[in-house]
Amino acid sequence: MNIFLAMIPAFLWGTTYAVTKYATPDWPPILLGALRALPAGLLLFVLKPSWPKAKQWRGLVLLAVVNIALFFSFIFIMAVNLPAAIAGVGMVSVPVVALIYAWVFKKQRPAFLQSVCALILVILAWRLFDPQHVTINALGVFALIGALLTIVVGSTLVQKMSTHTHWWTVLTWQLIIGGSLLALVAMTQAIYFDPQQYQVLANGVSSIQWLALFWLIVPNTALAYILYVWLLGRMTVVEFTFGTIANPIAGIICAVVLLSEHYQVWQYTIMVLMIFFSVLPQLLKLTRRQRSAKIV
Repeated sequence: MNIFLAMIPAFLWGTTYAVTKYATPDWPPILLGALRALPAGLLLFVLKPSWPKAKQWRGLVLLAVVNIALFFSFIFIMAVNLPAAIAGVGMVSVPVVALIYAWVFKKQRPAFLQSVCALILVILAWRLFDPQHVTINALGVFALIGALLTIVVGSTLVQKMSTHTHWWTVLTWQLIIGGSLLALVAMTQAIYFDPQQYQVLANGVSSIQWLALFWLIVPNTALAYILYVWLLGRMTVVEFTFGTIANPIAGIICAVVLLSEHYQVWQYTIMVLMIFFSVLPQLLKLTRRQRSAKIV
């Protein structure tokens, strides 16, 4: 049951790319990150106020910079510069980055099956992102790589912070701090560096854009992050990872429905294969664990 619940936040996150490109394609990515993070954090604070202790602020600021400020910036740069379906499927490459990170920084050698699946993912991604078949923006690809890195590093920081800080405090204040930092950067950009990019807001905000902002703030961030943190306390990371299969599926569906993105059969086949090989090691590990539990 928990695995199906884990699919809810993953599905909500997978809608980010298509919703952004559909409703706010010309809005500055940093502004979108601020509008997504800060209101969600303040909403969570109103629901359950919590204040960090003095010694916790330093860790929360570092977490907010990596997990919110940088990650949200990369996500919205991807949303604006990559096809929505490609952006969603590209995020399933997280296991590859996680394996490399663990190997380089933690000296943890990946298992044989993990290595094979990671290699297959790299080959499939190389084929899917082939410029001969898909129009790919270099900035979007850079943002994708940055998003993958911040997910891995940010998850490590969350684990460390959660050992001595209440999970609700971590959840709330990473959004508030990260959103505030993005808001300051957006204001600086609008005033001093690139005011023309913000001229799009002079035309006002349409009803579709208000609806998109509500979606990004409340279900996509506040609700999804609550479910994410709550579920991690009740299931293993392996089990939760299996639920993230819903993320690229949501990306593909929303890209087709909202943006009328269509691909050839072989491209959809590669997308499905990437999703499959991204969860295969976790699926087999979960299956073995359930069999062992039945035997005991």
